[in-house]
Amino acid sequence: MIRKDYIRSVLDIFASSPFKPLVLHANKGGDCVRKLNESLIAFCNGNMDIVEELSQQIDVIEHEADILKQTIRSELSSSIMLPVHANDLLNFLKPQDSISDDAQEVAFWLTVRKFEAPDNVRDGFRELMAKTLATVEQYEELVSTISELLETSFSKRDVEETLELVVKVEEMEHQVDVIEKELVKLIFINEENIGPTGVYHLFRLVRGIGDIADKAEHSADRLRTMILRR
Repeated sequence: MIRKDYIRSVLDIFASSPFKPLVLHANKGGDCVRKLNESLIAFCNGNMDIVEELSQQIDVIEHEADILKQTIRSELSSSIMLPVHANDLLNFLKPQDSISDDAQEVAFWLTVRKFEAPDNVRDGFRELMAKTLATVEQYEELVSTISELLETSFSKRDVEETLELVVKVEEMEHQVDVIEKELVKLIFINEENIGPTGVYHLFRLVRGIGDIADKAEHSADRLRTMILRR
């Protein structure tokens, strides 16, 4: 259960800047994906006790992210002045929140069945997860520039640098898509060895991990819109 002092601390942060909680919220999503990366490695190694423990830890972090999201939404309604459109900010927040949601979902699916597939499929999952994590961490770097933009009143140079980071996130998400498609093919090639239930399970994991990168890219695009429409 989230303690009341955690909620108070979020309100204190919001009082100093409406954008700091957005950065903190993005970091919660990143924390979920970092834990998921650990869980995927444990899953591939057959350490299901660790997978279960990490799933529970991700549940806690995802709930903290929900508290932040709810606080941001409620406090924005009472904000008098913002340097960006409130609706654009909320539209940006929605896919960002899905990063932790999707990580939580994948973490659960890792717990339901042991990994049973050839080594090349195992390697494919590790590659997919590593690239997805790198995409999310690039996205975190992007969101961290919001405070700098405010300090410089959205100077042309800082805006351009931020928009360049948006493109980097999009490029990395494309790389995730390529890996995702190749891994799906590999899973079906090995269907006879994996079995129909195993194929369904692994396919769902592949799509879930890929969706995390999709949400980071989607949120990055919304951030670009928010900046350009200010």
